[in-house]
Amino acid sequence: MRPTMQASPQRPSSPPRARLALAGALLGMLAWLPAAAAAAAPSTWVSAWMAAPQRVPQGPGVPAYRRPPPLRQQTLREIVVPQLSGERLRVRISNRYGDRPLRIDAATVGLVAHDAALRANSLHVLRFDGHAQVLVAPHRAVWSDPLDAPVRAGRALAISLYLPQAVVASTWHVLAGQVQFVSVRGDHAADPGGGAYAQRMTSWLWLDRLDVGSAAGAGALLAIGDSITDGMRSTLNARRSWPQQLGARLRADGIEHLAVLDAGISGNRLLSDSACWGDSLESRFARDALQPDGVRAVVLLIGINDIDFAATPPRQGLDCDAPHRLVHVAQLERALARLAGLAHARGLRVYGATLTPADLPPSRESQRLRLNAWIRACRDFDGVIDFDAALRDPRQPSRMLARLDSGDHLHPSDAGYAAMAAAALPVALREARLGSSRQP
Repeated sequence: MRPTMQASPQRPSSPPRARLALAGALLGMLAWLPAAAAAAAPSTWVSAWMAAPQRVPQGPGVPAYRRPPPLRQQTLREIVVPQLSGERLRVRISNRYGDRPLRIDAATVGLVAHDAALRANSLHVLRFDGHAQVLVAPHRAVWSDPLDAPVRAGRALAISLYLPQAVVASTWHVLAGQVQFVSVRGDHAADPGGGAYAQRMTSWLWLDRLDVGSAAGAGALLAIGDSITDGMRSTLNARRSWPQQLGARLRADGIEHLAVLDAGISGNRLLSDSACWGDSLESRFARDALQPDGVRAVVLLIGINDIDFAATPPRQGLDCDAPHRLVHVAQLERALARLAGLAHARGLRVYGATLTPADLPPSRESQRLRLNAWIRACRDFDGVIDFDAALRDPRQPSRMLARLDSGDHLHPSDAGYAAMAAAALPVALREARLGSSRQP
């Protein structure tokens, strides 16, 4: 029998910020405010968007499609869609996997009109410790100074970074699911138009978090996992991953105080690092699941690649699926239980999610079924989201329903991700209720 969901203690909230006097505050309620404006109510930082950072594959054997574009005195314009509204923002730039300092000479943020073009009068300069320039040390990250300007959930922002030197990114999130832009030569961070941004890519470089200052009671539900969470094979630019669709459903129901964050990495495994698919989820869990601001609960969906990659053939040169490690289900169970314990120790709730159908051969399908049975019965979780039941074909339970399958029998279609969002909705509604009422 599936255990009853029990709430674990919540993390203590940060003390509210002092109220700031603001002449003419009513004029700014519906518009993008100038940088000199200030929030009129106490707020606390909550992560409204994130992308889990990955190491860019290195070495002469790396194919071009696994490399970010080399940059030389160019400007990035990176598009993010915040999942929470607020009256202040700050941006984090990560050089986690870089071995050299990253120099940024100009940074701006503005509302997207279309493609790389910005809405009129929406562009604002980002500063770092009061300066327009910043040097991000190797293996470090920096936050921009707080900017007093309202953010609206679901409304795309463009963050532009001018890089004055020749540089190739070592830190990225490879699957953005959305087109990003690179300019011709020069500092185009303050250009409201998109004409200078001639080059396209579909990865985020160096950018990994955006926080908003939100009223007390706001928080985040964080989804962490592999490509099924990352939204692989969903429609480009359509925001159809299951975390994005879940956030949109909440907002459609009038729930504005809960962000749904996506910390998925395509190809990620629970127990093994990869040259292409990121640090193991076990090793990155504290950084990517427990550190983002305002997180109150975690959805944990991982393990299918641990089961499957042992059987993929080794490749010469860059082997993204190495190590081809045989993993026993009991190892996955122990690791998932450890992660649940880490979340509970931080006062977070954690929800286990069953592995979705993957059309595996019988030996590996039996492992998936065994792990799913353990997840459904596990008392280390505060509840279970049964994604397997939401997607499987009743006549062929090892496969997804055809209308929910993107075509590779592993990744859902947009409709499949919508079915996952529907399955996760009760948990999100519960988190929204607990966060707003502070009930156990």
